[in-house]
Amino acid sequence: MAEEARIDVKTLLQKAAGDLSAPELHDLARSAESGPWFGTPGVRSGEPARPPDYEWPLVSEHPYMGKYGKGTASVHLGNGHDRLVNPMIFADGFNYGPSDLDTLWQWFNMPYSDAGERLFDQLLAAGIDIVLLGFDSRHDYIQVNAGVARACIGKVIAERHGNTPLITGGVSMGGQVTRYALAAMEHDDEDHQTETYLSWDSPHNGAWIPLILQQMAYFFEFFEALTPGKAGKASLIRSPAAQQLLWAWVADARYSGPIASASPLRAQFVREMADLGGFPQRPVRLGVANGRGDGQGPALPPGEIVFDKKFLGGLVGSATARYQPAFGAEQPIGGMHLGLTARSSTTTAVAPFDGAPGGMLDSFGQVATALGIELEEAKRWSCFVPSVSAVALDFDPMTWEVDLEQDLREVSAEHTMLNEFCCNATNIEHSVVTPMLAEWVLRKIAK
Repeated sequence: MAEEARIDVKTLLQKAAGDLSAPELHDLARSAESGPWFGTPGVRSGEPARPPDYEWPLVSEHPYMGKYGKGTASVHLGNGHDRLVNPMIFADGFNYGPSDLDTLWQWFNMPYSDAGERLFDQLLAAGIDIVLLGFDSRHDYIQVNAGVARACIGKVIAERHGNTPLITGGVSMGGQVTRYALAAMEHDDEDHQTETYLSWDSPHNGAWIPLILQQMAYFFEFFEALTPGKAGKASLIRSPAAQQLLWAWVADARYSGPIASASPLRAQFVREMADLGGFPQRPVRLGVANGRGDGQGPALPPGEIVFDKKFLGGLVGSATARYQPAFGAEQPIGGMHLGLTARSSTTTAVAPFDGAPGGMLDSFGQVATALGIELEEAKRWSCFVPSVSAVALDFDPMTWEVDLEQDLREVSAEHTMLNEFCCNATNIEHSVVTPMLAEWVLRKIAK
């Protein structure tokens, strides 16, 4: 049995040097702008989104923890269609607050090739009706939003003309939401009429946000006077969705202990998913990964310092972050100091996730920008959804006893829960559309 992965935090009281006035502390805390850290990508293009042909408000009929999820579906009819004929439901992913379906459309319809090809435009041209599925609260329990997905599937079936089977899936967490929804419908003997399931860089076995950065979100949020009702830096990290999706999670900046079982919400979600059979069994299960499949991760040396910032010469505060070290005992990952409070953190038996092949998120970059730290572009990014997770490789999602750099090109069907998958040629930004992934998806579903 492998040693349990854990984090340990030491808290020190710093002796004040010089005149630490309240305004200095206030200015530093305010430099870390309020609002949730670690959101997934937005749109870089100023082009407007294609207006939907119509929209549906959705309300779940299947509560979870006493909560009924709500959401919206925006329907874009395929070329030549005046009604819903050949529907593809595509669910929004991990972030804080309500979905912005215009942004989701723009993201997946940005030109991905020198010829200006756009994935959603190509799907519409192939006669596929795109139903974008959004949620009123993306950061809520996956099971709550899975109820919204079930409502969307039912609405699509009711509104569809003819009997063309559905394509159902989503990006990032949206792939998990629809995976759960379809499996739950099968469990309840409810006909989802879905022939193809499609996930786009979905963290089937879990995702990764550096532990030291999670701690910084909690730590610097503590010193900021938050407006009541306004989300803070750690709001996304402490959300049910983050606790369910992240393999390694900490509850606050002082937490010491195991990281894979720190939240009971993740263990419960993994258990419930397994009780439903892991995946829906009736559809063909397809998936794409924004990371490489040959085992080559980005060149991010384990344990190397990413940034080491001292504010006002270290009198007021500091922030140090390292790439996740490769296993070992009590390996330093960084620390933070503000006013009289300082903390330093180490991890034990944790794999070097930051440099794993996978879809990338600018986690270090987001924190550096918020703290007013200049950081070169190459250091802003690290792995968010490891390729071994996006392709649903068959391993225990709680213990993660898996080689992050496994060559996936020769993986046989019995070692993955997907029927087919495609990895990108490079480790690129999470959920971005690339020629390799777009062309593979078009071959599989635009028949």
